[in-house]
Amino acid sequence: MKIAASDYDGTLFRNDEIAAEDARGVHAWRAAGHKFGVVTGRDYGMLVPQLHHYGVEFDYAVCNNGGIIHDAAGHVLHQEKIAARVLHAIVAEPGVRRSLHFAFSAPGRTFLCHDREGSWIMREAEQWDFPVVKITEEEIVKLPDIHQFSLGYDDPREAAEVASILNAKYGADVHAYPNRGSVDITPPDVSKRNGIEKLKQVMGWQGAVIYAIGDEVNDLPMIEAYRGFTVDTARDVIKAKARASYASVGAMLEANL
Repeated sequence: MKIAASDYDGTLFRNDEIAAEDARGVHAWRAAGHKFGVVTGRDYGMLVPQLHHYGVEFDYAVCNNGGIIHDAAGHVLHQEKIAARVLHAIVAEPGVRRSLHFAFSAPGRTFLCHDREGSWIMREAEQWDFPVVKITEEEIVKLPDIHQFSLGYDDPREAAEVASILNAKYGADVHAYPNRGSVDITPPDVSKRNGIEKLKQVMGWQGAVIYAIGDEVNDLPMIEAYRGFTVDTARDVIKAKARASYASVGAMLEANL
């Protein structure tokens, strides 16, 4: 059995859509007896309505950069968590204060505060009907188990700079992944590679071969671990780490079917 592990934004979801040929490629892959899933920085509730809309079938979802794992029915199979005291300290950082939003991921919902003009969280929530709960900053310390804290910036360079500062200062407690204009903050041992390893363990898929594909820095742990692939639109720094580059996820699946 083969397991395809695809990043979402910039990889499966490109030019504001999932192409029909990619959906067909996933269908053919699964029809051959293999497994397909998305490994993403997104929340499950932000991801699945789009997969359904574009007719993409899946067997699992490793969300929030590996912080939480769902099966095809949406059941939580594994979840990490960030200590509330760490979240409270991070929100006081000057670079973090400049974020367009504070989005805290919990199973089944996202908690949102500090949302400013230009934030895309509520816009996407309304478009795809996933639950967002508005809170005040004072309520951050009272949140349930949170496995990812996400920030947003207009400039990807600022996102990368803030992530670097957070990793230097809070690296023992969290890891910050820059992804274009987003910064996804997770527990320190969370990565897409570790999420896939945990997935194989909880699903009993240890003997399967992984076919990972992604296009950004947060995809590198799984690309490097599994000699994975990228897409032709990825930056050269990502292509340099990949085994090969394909025009699309569907093309990768067809080539390795």
